Parts: sequence; structure tokens; C-alpha cells
Amino acid sequence: MKTGLIGNGAIARYVRTALEDRGHSVSAILLRPERVAQNPGLHVGSVAALPDDLDLMIDCAGHGALIEHGPAILLRGMDLITVSLGALADPVVYDMLEQAAGQGGARLHLASGAIGALDCLRAARVGRLDRVTYVGRKPPKGWKGSAAEKVLDLEALHSGAQIHFEGSAREAALRYPKNANVAAAVALAGAGFDATQVQLIADADVSENIHEIEAIGEFGSFSFQIRGRSLPDNPCSSALAAMSVISKLEQTHQLITI
Repeated sequence: MKTGLIGNGAIARYVRTALEDRGHSVSAILLRPERVAQNPGLHVGSVAALPDDLDLMIDCAGHGALIEHGPAILLRGMDLITVSLGALADPVVYDMLEQAAGQGGARLHLASGAIGALDCLRAARVGRLDRVTYVGRKPPKGWKGSAAEKVLDLEALHSGAQIHFEGSAREAALRYPKNANVAAAVALAGAGFDATQVQLIADADVSENIHEIEAIGEFGSFSFQIRGRSLPDNPCSSALAAMSVISKLEQTHQLITI
């Protein structure tokens, strides 16, 4: 396959290496125009400059990049995989991407990111879902650069855990664009952005990113926990989120047999 990437951060570098290891070619990397001159070669500064023969674009650059480039990519008829699920919490963005996909005859694929149990949650929503909660727990350094810094002194948190957000998945996704994509994935799979309750915690006593889902409904109940590691290049980026991009590509393009 010929693929293109949006971004050149920790997740994008992991995805590029994994793609090339699997025999796929990365034919273009979309960056901000001012960064293209610093990164010659495959790098382009606009959607219009992308090659026509790309099979797929992969967004690894966050909410802003999906909002800026997603509609134009979909309008060109290119499928797009994104890990920036939290951007869909904004109804305007959701509608814009949906309309662009329809007009371009393309599909927007959502990589599940750092959480599992979403198949179970999707099945459960066929019946009645009474309550879905998501708790995200990270070491203090995992919240640096986020809205948590306005609530807590992360540098001074050397032991114990402190809650810095409680609210809906929509509020979490919009307030924490780099940290709440998992909450968005849970919401999209289950009860929706407004009915899914979220709690975000800075915990100095953990070294991993811990994600917990609990759901109660007509189906019964379940609870799920995953303890994920960050990418070595960035403590705010989940290794499993990067891996989920490759998994989504293989699933949607039937590159593996189950």
C-alpha cells in the first residue's frame, strides 16, 4: 500500500517504522508549511500537494491537524485513519468531516487508541445502557502540557493521586485534546459523548497509563482495565494508540486473516 502520514511526532514515527517493516511505502508526510523546508524529501505542506496515487492517509498529529486537513483529504476521495477521536466531540467538526466523506466518497476510520473492550461496549448499546464511566489515570508527567496544569501543581505531586477533571466525555475531549482520545473512543462506542462520565487523575504512585471502563445496562455489567506504556519518545503518547493505527489499517484493508 502507498500511505501518507500527517505529522512527524512520536506516534507518526512509530507508525512509519511499523508500516515500512510490513512492506508498505510511506509516500508523503504532511507537515505545517514552515516545517517542510526543514524536512526535504517526502514532506509536503498542503493536502493539494499530496500524490494522487495514495491509498490512504493516516492522521497522527492531533485534533488541530484533523480539523485542518481531514475535510480536504476526504473530499479528495482518500480514506483517512485518525487517532484524534476527541475532535469529534465538537458537533461542528463531526458534521464537517461527515459531509466531506460523503461528498468525496471516502471513509474516516477511527483507531481505537489505548483502550480495549470497545467491541463489548458496541454490542451492549444495542440494548439499554444505564451507565458508562471511564477513569484515566497517569503519572503527573503524563499530564504535562494539558489543562491539568491549571488545576494541580504536577511538579509538586510526588505521592498519592489527585483528580483534576470530572465531567462528561464531551467536556473531557474538548478540554484535553491531547489526553482524552480514549474517553472519546469509549463514548463513541457506547453511550455517547454526553452520557459517558469521565474522571481524570494524576497519580504519582503509578508508572503506567491506566484506563478503566465500567458499564451497566440491559446486558448486565462489565469492568475493564488496561495498564499501558507510553512511547519512549513522548510520555504523553500511548504505545498502544500507535499500535492501534496499524491494527485499524490491517482490519479495514483486509491485510490480515483472522
